[in-house]
Amino acid sequence: MKTLTMFGLAAAATLMLATPAAANDPRGTWLSQSGETRVRFADCGGQLCGTIVSVSGQSRDEKNEDAALRGRSLVGVRMITMRTNGANAWQGSLYNFQDGKTYNGRMTMPSANSMSLSGCVLGGLICRSQTWSRVN
Repeated sequence: MKTLTMFGLAAAATLMLATPAAANDPRGTWLSQSGETRVRFADCGGQLCGTIVSVSGQSRDEKNEDAALRGRSLVGVRMITMRTNGANAWQGSLYNFQDGKTYNGRMTMPSANSMSLSGCVLGGLICRSQTWSRVN
């Protein structure tokens, strides 16, 4: 009986060590590095989407490449669409309303309250990154 108990404890310890670390959860509201934009991340169709919930200054999508969308409010615009790409990592697209362009993007979460977003061009050769903070 003692051998079975020791075997059971050893098996449980092995399973706990083999379980991957829990990923940080990006769902919730985040503040951009500039402090001007708040984006809420939520599940959307098997992906993760970031929708603008508030923005300071520019209130309309004035620089959108599609002229028909230039009059719309930025609040409610889906700015980020990502899919999981490993633990605490995502990839997808980022819409930059300041220039009206959509970029290939990557997102990582070094901690539960810090998010790094990178928008890239030329197949990822040139990237620009920002660090965002969770809003509580």
